[in-house]
Amino acid sequence: MKTLRDAKIGETIKVKKLTGEGAVKRRIMDMGITKGIEVYVRKVAPLGDPVEVTVRGYELSLRKADAEMIEVEE
Repeated sequence: MKTLRDAKIGETIKVKKLTGEGAVKRRIMDMGITKGIEVYVRKVAPLGDPVEVTVRGYELSLRKADAEMIEVEE
């Protein structure tokens, strides 16, 4: 299972599944990350936290813990 955290800089990946529960999953969906959407990985901080991505035409920074809840297609 590959997650958004495992994606490399410059990759465009497709979201397969969100694994979080309750409020955390709802917050990720409210940010525009839903099943089937394409996400472009712009930057990753030196220690891996946060991850900056482009979703639906805007930039978004995600914590490492949140990025691990986003399963992507390999």
